[in-house]
Amino acid sequence: MSPSRPLRADARRNREALLSAARQAFLSGDTDAHVEEIARSAGVAVGTLYRHFETREALIEEVYRKEVDDLCAEPAKLLDQHAPDEALRRFLLLLVDHAAVGKGMSFALESIMATDSPVFGDARVRMENALSRLLEAGAAAGTVRADVTGPTLLRALGGICHLRPAEGWLAEARQITSLLFDGLRYGAAPVG
Repeated sequence: MSPSRPLRADARRNREALLSAARQAFLSGDTDAHVEEIARSAGVAVGTLYRHFETREALIEEVYRKEVDDLCAEPAKLLDQHAPDEALRRFLLLLVDHAAVGKGMSFALESIMATDSPVFGDARVRMENALSRLLEAGAAAGTVRADVTGPTLLRALGGICHLRPAEGWLAEARQITSLLFDGLRYGAAPVG
């Protein structure tokens, strides 16, 4: 449940502790983590968990939503610190890392895939928009080709990131992403 009014400082700390404990449980592979265990790890009572999240699925959704929020805040920071093409390269690698997080949470996320939750559709649109922003900046700078859209690039990354998890999966996904990035620079129209 998303709070409709600002939380008191202690309630906000409890909510953040619950999200952190749940994220750690799911990422460590504890796909059957019970709400009691998550609450205990967060240092709160299970009633506190249910005051913030009506169901275990609501907690899982919020953990995933927070991951996407953090990820989609990165393009602005990257563009402030790097040239557009370098910002894009770094964000592509962050998306691969996000997919690795998603693989760690995959069983937990399966519990909300069958619901009417808009969390996955919203995440996809936000990631497409983030990629579009970076692609447009790169095209305007003449360092990235202008004929690729955010949705197309996200689909390409989806193909890379849905490789079967195996020994060395993440390193291989990063290497393939680097090849994809090289392709995005090929044919860029220099400015001026």
